[in-house]
Amino acid sequence: MSYVVDDSPDRIDIDAVWAALREVYWGKWRSRDDIVAQIRDAWRVIGVYEERTGAQVGFARAVSDGSGFAYLADVIVLEAHRGRGLGKRIVQAMIDDGPGAHFRWTLFTSDAHGLYEQFGFAEPDRTALVRPAAARPMHPTQAP
Repeated sequence: MSYVVDDSPDRIDIDAVWAALREVYWGKWRSRDDIVAQIRDAWRVIGVYEERTGAQVGFARAVSDGSGFAYLADVIVLEAHRGRGLGKRIVQAMIDDGPGAHFRWTLFTSDAHGLYEQFGFAEPDRTALVRPAAARPMHPTQAP
């Protein structure tokens, strides 16, 4: 199967991204409106599409100041398309092949560390401080 990696915000399939993010631990709390706003306000987005059908099968977004710092978020590949190097292609397109190649990048994740280490991500150094998020009320669509 062949895939196309594209950074056009107009090509992002909001419904496909929202459906995918509802299934993963870091996206369950967000509503569709949240996802729409995050994609709309992103500094950059990357989509991966089946070449033949045009269906979106992968996604990532970044938030940035546009000159020296960026945060990588929501890197996801649909389960049926995993194991084909698409996560690596997404991160490559976002980090190394785009306008933020010289930026300091951050991300938060509890998995896929091996993928991100290939692109230079490592434990924070002494210059990094993080303020954890405050407890967030459950979204009305989530069961207690």
